[in-house]
Amino acid sequence: MKSNDYLCHARRLSTGFALTLGCSIAGWQLASFPGFSLVGSLVIALLLGMMFQIIRPLSLAAQESTPFIANRFLRAGIILLGFKLNLVLLMGAGLKSLAAAALIVTVMILLNYGTARLFRVNHTLALLSACGCSICGAAAVMGVSSAVRAKTDESVLAVAIVAILGTVFTLIEVGLQPFLGFSPEQFGVMAGLSLHEIAHAVAAGGSAGAAGTDSAIIAKLSRVLLLAPVAVLIGLLEARRNRRQDSSFTVPIPYFMGGFILASAIGSYIPLPDGTVSFLVQLAYLLLGMAMAALGLNVRFSVILHQGVRPLTAAFLCSIVITGLAWSIVSIWF
Repeated sequence: MKSNDYLCHARRLSTGFALTLGCSIAGWQLASFPGFSLVGSLVIALLLGMMFQIIRPLSLAAQESTPFIANRFLRAGIILLGFKLNLVLLMGAGLKSLAAAALIVTVMILLNYGTARLFRVNHTLALLSACGCSICGAAAVMGVSSAVRAKTDESVLAVAIVAILGTVFTLIEVGLQPFLGFSPEQFGVMAGLSLHEIAHAVAAGGSAGAAGTDSAIIAKLSRVLLLAPVAVLIGLLEARRNRRQDSSFTVPIPYFMGGFILASAIGSYIPLPDGTVSFLVQLAYLLLGMAMAALGLNVRFSVILHQGVRPLTAAFLCSIVITGLAWSIVSIWF
């Protein structure tokens, strides 16, 4: 009997692993097609996980392993994602982009959070959407979610907000590009400073050519660099906030962000065999895609439909502001 129980448990674990892995790989492949690239592989994996809830026996069997995948694989993926952050490239481009990114991230997190709270969005969801829209999209949402002990529905809703608005404003900025009077480099900086996901920044910057793409990547990576300190700071503030209400309450500080920075330093300054960094970044997205699919398998659609309008409206208004702020910074400073 115990042997049968063990086999049943192992079967459920393998089902969750196989299903989330399949969603991650499918998301990766679909993101290479025009149109899907604007959405990004992580969001596609999330959507695929949500779709598999239709097959109830399969999704219920998979859900036994999804908490582990959503937690551990997420942290491992974010650490490995650090290899994508080339510190040499950032420093070589000067500190101007980093200073502009710091200004954008600071102002927009405060504005996004404050606006969401004015729209009566709960504290946790307001923080998640603020970080997602202000730093680097889905990766920022997931990097901060553990620090604020976010529920699955809150994390998924914040990722959905980032995906929708990032795609909309990518199309808006591409349409505005001929009328702004910017050089390709300037437009790339604007895209990198204002758009939510790396994929969004690359897509918009690419409309101005290779120079626009390069500038967009540098500006966007400058914002990505701020993910680690912001996540740790939020973790500390959350711990302090909750201890005032309950002295025994502890909030996990996202120390894995230290691994993110360490991976960045190793990939930037230590010579590695050809293709190693590229492989590790691909592995990062594979693990993150599995974590997103795991979230999708556990999301409650009724909660998202009920709570989605107010945070989306607040984030939309702030997306207009970040676009205008990025335009102003580029006009004056670049």
